[in-house]
Amino acid sequence: MDNPAQAPSPKRRGLALRAPHKIKFAVRPPAGLARLKNRHKLLAASFLLIVVLPVLVSAFYLFTIANDQYASRVGFSVRREESSSAVELLGGITQLTGDTSSDADILYEYIQSEEMVRAVGRRVDLMQAFANPGDPVFSIGSDARIEKMLAFWNRMVDVFYDSGTGLIEIRVLAFHPEDAQAITTAIADESSDVINRLSATAREDATRYAREELDKSVARLKKARSALTQFRARSQIVDPQATVQGRMGILNNLQSQLATSMISLDMMAKDDPRRAELQQRLDVIRNRIADERSEFGRAESTSPDDFANLINEYESLTVDQSFAEKAYLSALAAYDAALADAQRKSRYLAIHISPTLAETAEYPRRMMILITLAGLLIVSWSILAMVYYSLRDRR
Repeated sequence: MDNPAQAPSPKRRGLALRAPHKIKFAVRPPAGLARLKNRHKLLAASFLLIVVLPVLVSAFYLFTIANDQYASRVGFSVRREESSSAVELLGGITQLTGDTSSDADILYEYIQSEEMVRAVGRRVDLMQAFANPGDPVFSIGSDARIEKMLAFWNRMVDVFYDSGTGLIEIRVLAFHPEDAQAITTAIADESSDVINRLSATAREDATRYAREELDKSVARLKKARSALTQFRARSQIVDPQATVQGRMGILNNLQSQLATSMISLDMMAKDDPRRAELQQRLDVIRNRIADERSEFGRAESTSPDDFANLINEYESLTVDQSFAEKAYLSALAAYDAALADAQRKSRYLAIHISPTLAETAEYPRRMMILITLAGLLIVSWSILAMVYYSLRDRR
């Protein structure tokens, strides 16, 4: 049997085998421990100095030195009362309107003003309420002037104002709950006084013209009555017209009696014993008529004016008095109407949250302060670090 064919050897092909080349790798010595460079040390030191140290100092102060602060709250709004008229009262209609945004704006600014600080200071010892020698950061110095007191007041007194509804809420902080409540009570009282003064001023402005007219009408009426009184004292006549009418009435009555007596005398017989008595009556009536006419004549010739002029003067005075009385009644009605209208629009302070008395200290909010401070410091440190590396890379 033939042997299977075998592959020709390289020699027969004229080829020579070559040994493969060995690849040699350079072996470096083992790496040593990484060492901090100066910039790394500077960065760590800056973090400790800018972030960690202030946070630790603040935490120490907040939890060991800072005293607790108690909050008291009060809420109120300015309201204008619209009183009902007589017709509306019959229908049982009443209405209250709160369109007093301008007054609330004034009150909002007043609470944060120096005048409010002085007014509350007359009611409450603000130095005692806000000063604490052991806590210089959250308290005010004992020798603070009004400008510093105003700045600290706006730190301790927060005013929240909703211009849409007109509601005002005030939060006051103090080191004792009783002091905080006393301050909120004083603020509410002073605010009520301010609104009352504004309302009184508006009412005074609304009724000034009507009151001036009423005063003029009163003076005119007094003058007319005084002139009539002087006339009566001078003429010794209360009412000239009534005097004339009275005397004319007496004369007419006497004339009537005289005529009746004369008729009776004519109808009697000459030998009638009653004739002498009737004749005597006639004589008396005639004498009385003569006396009345004489008295009336003297009244008509009164000096310096005659009786007709007295009557004319009297009528003029009575007309003046009547006109003055009507003008007075009209002015009085106008004044009452103006006063009622002003009263309907009077403003008042409506308290919906009475001054509260805290039982637990809510402030200072230590953890929130620390977290906020740490965040701000970290952001500041990061910005400084980036600025440093940016400047370093540009070199």
